[in-house]
Amino acid sequence: MADNSLLASNGRTSLADSSIFDSKITETSKENLFIGSAYVEEEMPQIETRVILVQEAGKQEDLTKAIQEIKVPFVKMESVEEFECLDSPEFENVFIVMDFQDPVFNHLHKADCRIIGPPVILNCAQKGEPLPFSYRPLYCTSMMNLVLCFTGFRKKEELVRLVTLVHHMGGVIRKDFNSKVTHLVANCTQGEKFRVAVSLGTPIMKPEWIYKAWERRNEQDFCAAVDNFKNEYKVPPFQDCILSFLGFSNEEKINMEEMTEMQGGNHLPVGDERCTHLIVEENVVKELPFEPSEKLYVVKQEWFWGSIQMDARAGETMYLYEKANTPELKKSVSLLSLNTPNSNRKRRRLKDTLAQLSRETDMSPFPPRKRPSAEHSVSIGSLLDTSNTPDSSLNYGETPKSCSKSSKTSTPVPPKQPARWQVAKELYQTESNYVTILATIIQLFQVPLEEEGQRGGPILAPEEIKTIFGSIPDIFDVHTKIKDDLEDLIFNWDESQSIGDIFLKYSKDLIKTYPPFVNFFEMSKETIIKCEKQKPRFHAFLKINQAKPECGRQTLVELLIRPVQRLPSVALLLNDLKKHTTDDNPDKNILENAIASLKEVMTHINEDKRKTEARKQIFDVFYEVDGCPANLLSSHRSLVQRVETISLGDHPCDRGEPVTLFLFNDCLEIAKKRHKVIGTFWSPHGHTRPPSSLKHVHLMPLFQIKKVLDIRETDDCRKAFGLLVRPPTEQANVLLSFQMTSEELPKERWLKMLCRHVANTICKADAENLIYTADPESFEVNTKDMDSTLSRASRAIKKTSKRVTRAFSFSKTPKRALRMALMTAHSSAEGRSPSSGDKHVVSRLASTSSLAGVPSPSLVSLPAFFERRSHTLSRSTTHLI
Repeated sequence: MADNSLLASNGRTSLADSSIFDSKITETSKENLFIGSAYVEEEMPQIETRVILVQEAGKQEDLTKAIQEIKVPFVKMESVEEFECLDSPEFENVFIVMDFQDPVFNHLHKADCRIIGPPVILNCAQKGEPLPFSYRPLYCTSMMNLVLCFTGFRKKEELVRLVTLVHHMGGVIRKDFNSKVTHLVANCTQGEKFRVAVSLGTPIMKPEWIYKAWERRNEQDFCAAVDNFKNEYKVPPFQDCILSFLGFSNEEKINMEEMTEMQGGNHLPVGDERCTHLIVEENVVKELPFEPSEKLYVVKQEWFWGSIQMDARAGETMYLYEKANTPELKKSVSLLSLNTPNSNRKRRRLKDTLAQLSRETDMSPFPPRKRPSAEHSVSIGSLLDTSNTPDSSLNYGETPKSCSKSSKTSTPVPPKQPARWQVAKELYQTESNYVTILATIIQLFQVPLEEEGQRGGPILAPEEIKTIFGSIPDIFDVHTKIKDDLEDLIFNWDESQSIGDIFLKYSKDLIKTYPPFVNFFEMSKETIIKCEKQKPRFHAFLKINQAKPECGRQTLVELLIRPVQRLPSVALLLNDLKKHTTDDNPDKNILENAIASLKEVMTHINEDKRKTEARKQIFDVFYEVDGCPANLLSSHRSLVQRVETISLGDHPCDRGEPVTLFLFNDCLEIAKKRHKVIGTFWSPHGHTRPPSSLKHVHLMPLFQIKKVLDIRETDDCRKAFGLLVRPPTEQANVLLSFQMTSEELPKERWLKMLCRHVANTICKADAENLIYTADPESFEVNTKDMDSTLSRASRAIKKTSKRVTRAFSFSKTPKRALRMALMTAHSSAEGRSPSSGDKHVVSRLASTSSLAGVPSPSLVSLPAFFERRSHTLSRSTTHLI
């Protein structure tokens, strides 16, 4: 469809280039300036700007206040008849009209009056700026500084309407597309303007973008060019396209059809006459099953993924599919035919070429295998496990062409080829391959993602790129130096030369560069998988680059695991090199030191990884437990065990309530199940976390645990245990009893684990003495009927009763104040006078109770509970303390 450049007859809604009229105004102003400079002696009359509030605008108080802040005189005009009375050569009148569709607007517009909308006044008052000058009616400034060009419009009325709205919002129109155009408004995906906009990366917008921006014309600080608003109305890559796919597997075909619908296109079976594009897998399809029509574009799959990546429909001419039996290909095959008089010479040349290729194959970093699926699980394991490393037996296929540093000459071959030289050669070859892989990762993936001015905007956020690639550039720099040193050693080979010195030289650099990457490799892999699912452009970017020969048919995740596997493979090769080094060779001891240094690096990485995972577990607990104290996050603290239990007593939770215990090396976090979910939590980098499933009850230091009770197994008591604790706010010991519900963790193992960490906290060596075996009857502990229907109904009624009591209570007494009041009452019963602070609490509770008129059930029951519990504990713990 050809581009349209319609000109309206009315000069005010003309589609002509706005720059023509702008240049005329500039020339006129220059002439006036020249005349003024020629007649300096003549005094020019001073013209003052005056604002006229037309009809409804005069009734808006916010407009009146805004004009007063701008310090501009104003008057009000109720009808059109007052227009001639207000016309004066002493003032330049600026009319404020509430509605640009009103007949008053049309009357003022025909009279060439300067008209602005209320948002302009409010915006100027907010920013403290003077009124902008515009020879066209200006309602708002939401498209100020935007330069638009139109293409593909056939209806003159629609185009005039869009241009008028753009002018009302402060935008500028250009007839011809050039580098100054900021946005192209397209009604189709054809034409020269569309192709130029795609090549320059200019955003291509739908007409709805202008209409929706006009609907928000009264919003202050709104800009139509912000990404959140603009991206909703971009022309999708496959608009007006109907695609069909040939040569793909069912899984790939379904994925590409879903991507087509997401990008604004449709899809039909192969051979349908309505299709506009046929996407061909060029590595599978050798010949088309039918003769395509002239209107059908037959393109490679790279066109499909390239269009998604740059968020615009790419040009088809660069991606056309060529048949296998084209005349050009037949001609090239005939030129390679060996049935010629000089066939023997060509056979020798072919033999030499194959021999050269076989030698290059030994140096290739990628195995010739079919690429597995992207969901293939990769586990990094421990770096000290060197039993299964990819570099220990390399049979590589294609050599990457990009980013590879060419060697000086071919590897020299000594006449005898001793075993030590063979291992050294293999070490150099694997190091060279590894450096090539790192260079491929950086230049094929990281650099394009970090590049500024990407078509369609950045594919990934900077923090996502940092998470994926981490310290890969630093690792590349270190191993490039190691590879260069090994290369010099191989080319100047001597049995007395030391290979171990090279790795000792860079051991400190390895310790600095590897832990940041290895520790966060799992996070890097998760980020790649998540972004590939959520961001179609990144998915297309991976599809394009992973299909290139430089990647050796491997995914980005599979390439990124190579740094994790490299150090163990180097340790194996150094061990092999030490075996083939004689005892009188000075490199023997140096190799042992180098191997020990590598093991130290790997041990440091594993230890750092363990600490990182421990910190991550603490953060997971912090986000999972609502109201968790901030002091739980500590660098010296680590999570030991998580245990699911049920409360058997009335403290710290109600009987039968699920309780989760988080055992740390120095404290115990007690949390209960959260019944009401409020909302989601936000983590760093803008990622949402699921709502907290637990609620904080108490964070108990382990030194408060005086005894760990192992309750004997009976018919009425199963998997029960207790903790005898002494909180700082209590005068006597408090018993916390639980029933374990975790099947994986035995009770004996859990209790020994708990006692060991309690003993470490209080600096005691005899952890076994902290365990006390007791009968359930002595502590009134039983697990009978915990899961019965009657028990669950009773707990539900109890919770409902508490909620009703709180809802109808006049006094919302805090738990802390209630606890202090109980302590005061208990101390008074023992004959001790309360402190001044306690008296204040008692008086406050007395006043709130008098308001209610009836005693609170909690105030009556809790003292009796503590009195009964204290009596029971004093009798049962006589033999414990």
